Amino acid sequence: MRNRACVRGTLVLSFCVVSAGLALPAVGDPGGSSPAAVRSEHLVTLDPSRAEKRDGSELLWYDAKELVVEGRGWQDTESFYHRLPARAKDKVPPAVWDLGRRSAGLVVRFLTDSTRIAAVWDGGGAMNHMAATGNSGLDLYARRDGRWVFIGVGRPKTEQTLDELAHNLPAKTTEYLLYLPLYNGVTDLKIGIDPAASITRPAARPRGKDRPIVFYGTSITQGGCASRAGMCHPAILGRWLDREVINLGFSGSGKMEPAMAEFIGELDASLFVLECLPNMTLDMVRERVKPFVHHLREAHRDTPILLVESPLNIGANAGNTALRKVYDDLKQESVAHLYYLPGDDQLAGDENGTVDGVHPTDLGFYRMAVTYRPVLEKILAPVAP
Repeated sequence: MRNRACVRGTLVLSFCVVSAGLALPAVGDPGGSSPAAVRSEHLVTLDPSRAEKRDGSELLWYDAKELVVEGRGWQDTESFYHRLPARAKDKVPPAVWDLGRRSAGLVVRFLTDSTRIAAVWDGGGAMNHMAATGNSGLDLYARRDGRWVFIGVGRPKTEQTLDELAHNLPAKTTEYLLYLPLYNGVTDLKIGIDPAASITRPAARPRGKDRPIVFYGTSITQGGCASRAGMCHPAILGRWLDREVINLGFSGSGKMEPAMAEFIGELDASLFVLECLPNMTLDMVRERVKPFVHHLREAHRDTPILLVESPLNIGANAGNTALRKVYDDLKQESVAHLYYLPGDDQLAGDENGTVDGVHPTDLGFYRMAVTYRPVLEKILAPVAP
C-alpha cells in the first residue's frame, strides 16, 4: 500500500465533478463515490463560491491544497508543504529535518481557462549565490502541443508576496504546472484567476506513469543554484518524461543514513535515483551505500535503483571509485534491477556550468538532464509481454 501524500485522498467539500460531460455528485456528497475513487479518476472543478476575494484585486483566489500537489511523499507531514513525515523529526539529523521543511520539488498541477494567473505565497530571500526566483519564487509551465513550456515566474519579496505570473493567456482550458520554491518553505499558497474562469483538479496520471521517480541527494538535487524552481535536473526530467518527481535533496546532508533508507523505502516509486556522492566521505560510501540499497530492495523487490556518481572533480574522485566498487559488489550479489550512471558527462561542456565550481547553473542542470534522460528512459521503458 502506498504511503503517499496526495490531496486526492482527503475530503474536500463543495466541488463539481465532471467526467465525459456528465455532472456527477460533488465530492463529499453521500450519494457519490468515495472521494479518493472519484477524485483519482475524474476532473474536479473548484466551486467559485468558496474562492477568496482580496482587496485591490478582481481575481478569485483558490487554495492550492485543493488542486493536485505533486512531489509530496507522505501524508503525515507536520505541515502540508513539508517533504518529510512528522515522525521523521527525531529520527533524521536536524539539518535534514530543517531542509525537509523547504518545498523543493513540490509542484501544483491544475487546469484553467483563465487569461491571467497570479499567486500569493510566503515569499522570502535568497542565498548570495542563487537567484531569489529559484530560492523563494514560483515557476509556471503550460502543456502546449504535447510538451511543457515556460510561461512565467513569481518574483518573491522578502515577505508575503502577491505577483502576476502570466497574462494574455489563451482563454481555453490548459494544463499548468506551478513549481514551489527550492530553498524556502511555503505555508500558504493561493492561485488567482479571472472571476469568470474555472480552475480544475486534473485526473490522475495515466497507468504506467502513476508512480513517481524519487531523487535522493544533495544541494544539487535540491536545486542549488537554479535560477527558477523548475530548472533543476529532477524538475526538468519530470517534464521531459511527463512523470511526477519527488525531490529529496538535502543541502550538505544527503548522506544515506539508515533512517533515510527506512523512510524512502516507504515510497512506492517507479525508480529510486541515489545521488548522494558529493556529500559523502569515503567511509560513508563504503559503509552506507550497500545497506541502503539492500533496504530498498527488500522493501521493493522489482523497483529499479540508479546509483549516480558525483559530477565533481572527475578523474580524481575517490568517492566515485568507491561507489563503482560497491556497485560491482552488489551485482556480484545478484541484486536485481540495479543501474549505474557515471559522472563524466553530467556537467561536461565548453563553458563551466556551475555558479561556484560545485552548484550548477541552469546550463549545468540542463546538461545533467540531457545526460540522465536516455538512462532513465531505458530503465522506465515498458517491458514487452
